[in-house]
Amino acid sequence: MSSAAMYLAAPSGLLSLVLFVVAVAVLGVLAGSFWLGNRIKDREPPTPRPEEHPRPPETGPVHEVLENREPDEVPKVPKGGRAMTPYELGNMQTKPGTDKDRPRWSKGSSGSFGGGGLGAH
Repeated sequence: MSSAAMYLAAPSGLLSLVLFVVAVAVLGVLAGSFWLGNRIKDREPPTPRPEEHPRPPETGPVHEVLENREPDEVPKVPKGGRAMTPYELGNMQTKPGTDKDRPRWSKGSSGSFGGGGLGAH
């Protein structure tokens, strides 16, 4: 065997050893992650028992109410008066609307900005 052939064959054994060490390291990291995950899970509180789960109200299930809401009007500024600042307005409430129909988009409008429709007319 020539010296060139021996030179090319020698690193393959070293390469195999390096790949084996890397594989063992990856397996070690995976095993450690499972071990750590089990330790963390053991510290969590147990899942609730069936009697600890929430129950529906005695009056039966709560149903969804669909209604249109209207905002309260912003107070008008008297002539010569000073406009109110946002923190002076407080928490603006809403009230049930008088119109029971759901608002719909205009005919010929897609309802989205830049949708290509003719827009509201």
